[in-house]
Order: sequence, then structure tokens, then C-alpha cells
Amino acid sequence: MTTLPPCPQCSSDLTYDDGANFVCPECAHEWSRNAETETAAAGRIVRDANGNVLQDGDTVVVIKDLKVKGSSSALKVGTKVKNIRLVEGDHDIDCKIDGFGAMQLKSEFVKKA
Repeated sequence: MTTLPPCPQCSSDLTYDDGANFVCPECAHEWSRNAETETAAAGRIVRDANGNVLQDGDTVVVIKDLKVKGSSSALKVGTKVKNIRLVEGDHDIDCKIDGFGAMQLKSEFVKKA
């Protein structure tokens, strides 16, 4: 029995094979068999809250108030973060923010500026 890849959009394990494509029954996303090998060759793709692809050096804007551990203040909506760096892990953006210093953010809480 072969193991089919999870859906790249919703991470569902219920994907099925439909000829030259894989299909997710939960979100109806379809992708080609070759897309998996192309993604692996190109590296990990990180997307912001709106689905835009992020790259090293981009500028992003925070879309939600975020509590900062070890600080009494929060990172406010609309805070602009310049020159981001993409890293592996749960928090996939590494950056420096004025007034807070170096920190890591999740891509789901930012949008591309």
C-alpha cells in the first residue's frame, strides 16, 4: 500500500489519487503528482495570511495584536517588520523589531507589505 501525501492546503490525510492528480475531499484542492517533487526541489514555500508567497528580505505587516513573552507590552496591529528571514520550524519568520529586538513570528499573523 502506498502512502499518499497530505493536502498542501489543509493538511488533510484523506487525499486520493485521480489519474495524474491528487485530490483532497475536504477542501476540494487538486494538485499534480509533479508538484510535490517541484516543491521539494524549490525548498519550503512560506505564505502569509493572505496566501502571498514570502521570501527573505521582504517587508511584512502584523495583522493581529501579539503578546510578547518577557515584555509587558504587545506587538500592535500594523507594526511594519522589514528585512525578514525565513527559517524552518513552527515560527517561520526570523526578524528584528524596533522596541522589541530579535524575535520569531508565525507567517499566519503577517501580511506582505
